[in-house]
Formats: sequence, structure tokens, C-alpha cells
Amino acid sequence: MSSASLEEFREEVHVWIEQTLPAELRVGLRKDLPKESRRRWISALAERGWIVPDWPVEYGGAGLDRKRAAIVKSELAAFRAPTIRGFGVSMLGPTLLEFGTDEQKREFLPPIARDEVQWCQGYSEPGAGSDLASLQTRAVREGDEYVITGQKIWTSYAHVADWIFCLVRTDPDAPKHDGITFILFPMKQPGVTVSPLKLIDGGADFSQVFFDGARAQAKHVVGPVGGGWTVAKRLLQHERTTDGSSEEGGITGAMKESLVDLVKREVGMEDGALADPTIRQRLAAQEMEKRALGLTMARAMAEARAGQATRDIGSLGKYRWASMVKNEQDIAMLALGTQGLGWSAPGFDERELERTKAWLTTRADSIWGGTNEVQLNVIAKRVLQIPE
Repeated sequence: MSSASLEEFREEVHVWIEQTLPAELRVGLRKDLPKESRRRWISALAERGWIVPDWPVEYGGAGLDRKRAAIVKSELAAFRAPTIRGFGVSMLGPTLLEFGTDEQKREFLPPIARDEVQWCQGYSEPGAGSDLASLQTRAVREGDEYVITGQKIWTSYAHVADWIFCLVRTDPDAPKHDGITFILFPMKQPGVTVSPLKLIDGGADFSQVFFDGARAQAKHVVGPVGGGWTVAKRLLQHERTTDGSSEEGGITGAMKESLVDLVKREVGMEDGALADPTIRQRLAAQEMEKRALGLTMARAMAEARAGQATRDIGSLGKYRWASMVKNEQDIAMLALGTQGLGWSAPGFDERELERTKAWLTTRADSIWGGTNEVQLNVIAKRVLQIPE
């Protein structure tokens, strides 16, 4: 593949986005985008298969090779265009491509690629967080179905999800890692109760979920019955690799302006440089970290595509990403000073209040998806291969 043909493809992608993306959507992943404009844009992306450009065409992707798929993603990021990065696209979809049956792929992947179905993740439980293999949610076979009983917690976006991919215990007598099954079932059914949890930033995107006789079809077990731990670990690799390669923090990609723009405005410039040397040094270090992490995660994703995923570099990415996102918000708060500490009182504008909540939100980034402490253990065992 020549570099000229890749540049021609990049130009084609760039022109299409330039002509198709409405100006009001070129602001990143904000939640207050015009709904109709966003819907039309996502539909246009889906029609080209560019929500998941590297997925096979028959499952809603564009069937692009690694380099062309990367070009699509980088051009969308350059325009700060809204895309879909939910659990279906980033976690369940890649896992189904690897472990799912042909029937499961045909049933679930195209709706994910068209952004028609919202998914949530049923992993953590009140007594099984860091030690996830201790989970107690039970699934008992009844004919062609499983009956689900138990509880999950810290389930992101459960209140809006249509389906859940869930870890359940199908064999209570087996060793704890061997009795777990990975299964899919709808959220909107009798026996499923969602109870939102109010968070420090004032939002309620996490929930407790209670199962009391919820039902799942046996054909929606992914991988072998009792073999869910292997599937679950692979999905977590996809999650951590996605997190580590993401440019969506409390600010970057998700807010109305970049961190650099915010700091320039709040701190001011002198002789072409930031006026505050301390913030200047921290910002420079942050940008270097971001570039280094991007290169590392590009390598991790290349290894995963080549079937060389045993080292789990995704955990390294998740660990560094979580720390960087928190540091990014700390720099923003330092630049804003007391104006970054508002909640609702007079004297703070909407932009400043948005920053306060974003800063609070990122305090959880080193907890969800596996705490930083868990990631360090994984890095020691699977990346550095330190003997126990």
C-alpha cells in the first residue's frame, strides 16, 4: 500500500467530513448538541460504516484495513466530530467478533454499528469489585432460558440501556473462576430494577441493578457455559485499550474548549509563552505524556489485531490515562483559581460551573474499569511478567 494512496484516502475522508458535518457539531462530545443534527450526522456515518470502520461490512462496518480505519478516526477527531464510543462499539462488539457465534454477530453487531441499541456492563457487585471472580449473581437454566437473580453495582448508564452484557454464576460448586458465564439479555423486562446512584458531581450515570427472575435466552451465552471468565478478561482488555487511547478526558474532546485554550485565556501570554512558568511546565509535561501514551496504545492495538494480546498493555494505558485525565483537570483548576471552585452560587458563569463538575467527575477515573491498584497488579503480572 503506497503512502500516496493513503494520502488520497485521507483527502477523500477529509473532504467528506468537511462537506457533511454541520458547524454546530464541531465541538466534541458535549451532551447538549442539537439532537436532530446529531442524529442525521450519526446516520450518515453509519451509512458509510465509519462508526466502526474496521468491522466487516456484513456487520455494519466499512471493512477497512488498520491504516485506513485509523485515518477515518483521526480525521473525525481533527474535526472534533461526534462519534459513538459506547460499550457496544468499544467493548462488546470487538468481543463478539472474537467469541460470538455467527448468529450472535448477525443479531447484535449491525444495530451497534448503526447506534440503534444501547448497552451496559454487568460486572461489579457490592461484594465483588476488585475481586470480580467472587461474584454471586446466579443464573439457573430453565429450558431454553436462564433465570437471573442477584445484584450489580456501579453499572454505567443502566438507566438508559436496552441490553446488558453480564457475568453470572452458573455453577456454584466449581472453582470461582470456572463457574462464571458471560450472557446477554434485555434490560427492559420484568425482574430488572435500576436504582441510580447520585455522584459527587451531581450526576447519576451509575446505578445499582437488581435481578429478581430476569430471563436470558440460552443462545445468548457468549463463549462456553462456565467459560465466561476468559471472555470477560478479553472484554476488559478492549475497554482498557480504548480508555488508554482515548483523548476524551474531563476537557480534551469533551468540553467546549481545549485545555491549552483554557490555560492561555486564564493565565495569559508573555513573549509568546504562558505567563505562569509552573503551569507552563505542567502543561508541557502533560502534552508529552499524551503523545507517549498515544504511541504506546497504537502499538497495543496493533498487537491486539495481530492476536498478540497476552501482555495486556491495555492495563498500562488505562493506568496512565486515568492519571493523566485527573492531572489535566488539576491543571485547569490551577489556571482558573477560585473561579474553578463554583457550584451554583452567583459569581460563576456556566463555563466555570461546567469545569467544577468535570473536575469532580475525573476523581472516579482511577476507580472504574479496574482501580489503579488493580491495573498495577495486572501490569506486574502480564506486562512485566514479574513472578508471584
